[in-house]
Amino acid sequence: MAESSWSTHPKVLTVRRRSAPANTVVKAIEAFRVHRTGRNAALVAHYGFMSVFPLMLVFTTVLGFVLQNRPRLRETIIDSAFARIPIIGQQIATEPERIKGNVLILVVGLLVTLWAGLRAFNALQTALDDIAEVPQDDRPSLLRTRARSMLGIAVVGGSQIGAAILTSFVGVTGVRVLHKVLLSLAAVAVNAVVLAASYRWLCMKRQSWRQVAPGAVVAGVIFAGLQLTGTAVVGRAIAKASPVYGTFASVIGLITWLSLHSMVALLGAEMNHVLPARRYTAPLPDPAEC
Repeated sequence: MAESSWSTHPKVLTVRRRSAPANTVVKAIEAFRVHRTGRNAALVAHYGFMSVFPLMLVFTTVLGFVLQNRPRLRETIIDSAFARIPIIGQQIATEPERIKGNVLILVVGLLVTLWAGLRAFNALQTALDDIAEVPQDDRPSLLRTRARSMLGIAVVGGSQIGAAILTSFVGVTGVRVLHKVLLSLAAVAVNAVVLAASYRWLCMKRQSWRQVAPGAVVAGVIFAGLQLTGTAVVGRAIAKASPVYGTFASVIGLITWLSLHSMVALLGAEMNHVLPARRYTAPLPDPAEC
């Protein structure tokens, strides 16, 4: 991996020769630049965002089927947390009778959600292969890529819902401190295991569980923190905001939330790429140049 001028500056090299952690940080920054990880993270977040709104369309359609000819259930839902859902919550609270089920809309929403989800996981596979520096000829075929993306949607999507539920319980005031700690640790464990599995199975380079563990654990802890703070802060902001400003806040918050998650996940993979930490040693000369 070719290094830029700043990383080979004499003062920087002096620090890299003295400290293994410092050399590892410099290598990680260089890997981030060379592998274009920022661009890949933005692409993953983009398609992840595109999959959310069709999913809301599906949710609204299913809700229309459920509420049809059930006035008591409709009143219960209006008084529940469903009315606080971003964008569609105001519709549920003010005009619930206009929410109706439609088979065509349900099918279209599911197909668009699946398409965007597949594109997001395709981008994630490309990002992980870029980080592992897998040659283009060794990367999976189109069919295999789609199959791995389907598996990723099922595993990662389900686990993230589970982790979000666990961190949501942590924010409940009636939960004891010990239980909050245990729930937080459970969320970290779920995130770490799923990230480790993603690093192994969505990347063509063969890696052991030990090799992917450091980045998965660090990213898993950050994931749990993002889920905990995001659920509490965004939930309170939306509850106090007006419908219009609450919608804008939800969109901005969702984009930020997805961008941070994709960035953290790929940074964990970059961390695994540059480990184990070693001090800087001068690279051997290229025999072709001798």
